[in-house]
Amino acid sequence: MTAGMGCTEVAHAAEFSLIARRNNSLGSTGRLLVFIFIFVVSVGIAAAFAALGAWLILPFAGLEMLVLYLAFRYVDRHAADYERIAIEGDKVRVEFSELGRVRSHEFNRCWAQVVAGDDTGRLALRSHGREVEIGHYMSDEQKSNLARELKRQLRAGGGHAAVPAITTN
Repeated sequence: MTAGMGCTEVAHAAEFSLIARRNNSLGSTGRLLVFIFIFVVSVGIAAAFAALGAWLILPFAGLEMLVLYLAFRYVDRHAADYERIAIEGDKVRVEFSELGRVRSHEFNRCWAQVVAGDDTGRLALRSHGREVEIGHYMSDEQKSNLARELKRQLRAGGGHAAVPAITTN
C-alpha cells in the first residue's frame, strides 16, 4: 500500500474530538459571593483595629482587597477558555479560545506528528515545520494519555466517534 492510498483511506475515518477546559469549580456568582464575604471580614477586622488606633492597617487591607479583586477578575475572564483537538477525515484541527478570541491551526492528518517531551510534560503537534503546543489545561498524566491516543488516531485512522471533554485543574 502506498502512502497516497493510506491518506485516501484515512479521509473517511471516524471523527475524534477532545475539548480541554480549565477547572472552573466555582461559578461567577460563587466567586462574587466569596469575594464579598472575604471583603466584609477583612475590612471589618481592619476597621476594628483602626478604631483601636492602628489606622495604618486600613491601606494594607485595601491593597489586599485590590489584589484579591484582580485575581478573581483574571479567573473570571479566563473561565470560558478552552482547547479543542479534532480529527476530521484527513485534517487535524487544533483550536484555542482565550478571552473570547479563537485561534485555529490545521494540519494534514497524514503528515502530522505528535511530539511528547518525556520529562518536561510538553505535548505538541508538528507538521511541515510548524509546531503547536497542546494540553495547556492538562496534567502530565493526561498529556501522556492524550499523546498515546493521538498517535493511535493518526496512525490507525480513527476508532472513537468522540472523546468527552476533559476538565483539568
